[in-house]
Amino acid sequence: MSVPAVLAIGALFAVGGAAAERLASVWPARGAKGRGPGIRTLLLGITSAAAAAAVAIRSELPWWATAVYLGLLGLMVLLVATDLEQHRLPHLLLDPLIVLAALFIPFNPAVSPLSAIVGGVSAVALLGLLAVVVRGGLARGDLLLVAPIGFMLGFPAVFTAVFAAAFGASAVGLLLLARRRVGMRSYIPFGPFLVAGTVVALLVHEQLLGAVR
Repeated sequence: MSVPAVLAIGALFAVGGAAAERLASVWPARGAKGRGPGIRTLLLGITSAAAAAAVAIRSELPWWATAVYLGLLGLMVLLVATDLEQHRLPHLLLDPLIVLAALFIPFNPAVSPLSAIVGGVSAVALLGLLAVVVRGGLARGDLLLVAPIGFMLGFPAVFTAVFAAAFGASAVGLLLLARRRVGMRSYIPFGPFLVAGTVVALLVHEQLLGAVR
């Protein structure tokens, strides 16, 4: 992808990430706090831009397939903003993400339909088991979010995303605990870590963005 295109995508996601953070402060109204812009607004804009630009640079897929991945990532940025602000993953965002990821399955040039379906089902099963073992550690929204991630990444790449998310969440949790910012029973949103793990998987698994099945 050309440098101007990558810069344009990065700029678009920078604005989109900041806008998503602002939207999460007022919508959905039931959980909105009306908080003003701050460091989180800036950080979400920067990280969104970096993630999208990295995916665009890494991708050797047809332009339309890259656009689909970026579109799905855009929806995930909205979910990240909402989960960070309100500790929820609303169906108004989750449901379209699931539907679009499912519709992409037969057309994805890098992930076979069987791999995509197995990836989604196995990831949901794994998180479902963890939810039973670690009561209260995972929300239902996390189980729904990991399904489209599995559809996008396929098997076994989806487990790179899940394990990266678990490692990141554990590291951040320990850091916050050491700084006494949270307690042993405090809830830390897992959705943002799943999205970060998805980006990691896209970048480290060559077949996802760099090859055609």
